[in-house]
Amino acid sequence: MSRQMISRRKILIGGAALSGFVAAPAILRAQSAPISVGFVTGQTGPGASIGIPYSRGIAAAMAYLDTIEGHKIRLVQMDDGGDPSASTRNARKLVEEEKVDLLIGTSGLPGSVAMAAVAGEQKVPFVSISPLPPTAGKGDGGFWAISIPQPPPLMVAAVVAQMQKAGIKSLGYIGFSDAWGDLVFNALSKTAAPIGIKILTDERYARPDTTVTAQTLKIMAAQPDAVMTGGSGTPGALPFLALRERGFRGPIYGTHALINPDFIRVGGAAVEGVLAPTGPVIVAEQLPDSNPVKKVGLEFRAAHLKANNVASTDAFSAYSFDGWLVFAAAAKRALASTPPGTPAFRAALRDELYRTKDVVGSHGVYNYTQNDNSGVDERARVIVTLEKGAWKLLA
Repeated sequence: MSRQMISRRKILIGGAALSGFVAAPAILRAQSAPISVGFVTGQTGPGASIGIPYSRGIAAAMAYLDTIEGHKIRLVQMDDGGDPSASTRNARKLVEEEKVDLLIGTSGLPGSVAMAAVAGEQKVPFVSISPLPPTAGKGDGGFWAISIPQPPPLMVAAVVAQMQKAGIKSLGYIGFSDAWGDLVFNALSKTAAPIGIKILTDERYARPDTTVTAQTLKIMAAQPDAVMTGGSGTPGALPFLALRERGFRGPIYGTHALINPDFIRVGGAAVEGVLAPTGPVIVAEQLPDSNPVKKVGLEFRAAHLKANNVASTDAFSAYSFDGWLVFAAAAKRALASTPPGTPAFRAALRDELYRTKDVVGSHGVYNYTQNDNSGVDERARVIVTLEKGAWKLLA
């Protein structure tokens, strides 16, 4: 399918209710207006290895919770093919034609920033499943967007701490030539330099690229102790393959954007031993019972299996799920003052999203304010390493 083509499917799935959400009697549910949610992800195109898990995560969310305070949730899903211009068109279509109360998306930072701009302009709250810059989604009356994934500074800081323990003194960097690559590099610069780790290269490549030979040769010439990567999904494996092929034997680090089975499949032996930060859900069964997200992480896995007939082995599907939990908690509070399907409800929903307090998800515990659209803290990160194709929790 061409990246310019846009597909849409409407989903209405029965599911178990989230603890604390009490359904109204059936006769009242039938009379209640639905809450409409527009969901955009790239199920085709270069980001499909991430976009498809996001879609599976939203299916798990609907299986887990499809009714809030007697109001059924109506989900309208669209494919942007990984194209930010399509993300913009889809967001506008969902708001103007489908009259959605909330937007969720998408599988790439550029597309998510584009959707946030539409949300701010149209005054519709937006839950991003890619990390957003702090200024995204500003419109009349303040900001209209929150972000579910852990922000790069939080996750990169944990990686740099591992580098310091390993005695790393110099780094090569290679990442995407877009906003995600910039976010990772900026976070790395702010955390590595103060502890004496020098960044020797800043190499970039585009998501659709099939080779990074030239960039790799420059990194090899700089002779760093280790390499930090700023890619994601399947394309995130390219630097690992190229560096190992040319004999680089130092440590190669990544971010939470690599926690994906296609990264492991494509990277093969070249990605064995990589250290990366991730949300606790990816190693939920390895967590101590005292970890606050373990229970929800295991519940997410059960819902994912029920909805998709396949186990979750990635971090991305759980971002969709957690976004749904945050939305549901805010919607319950907003419904106390206004019905869905109106500008007043969208404004109330936006306000309640920014009042989110201690909502436990599969990746972390979420708290938002107008001054913090990221919502998570150190409870949303662990360090894992890849051993024989499986992620293992580091103590």
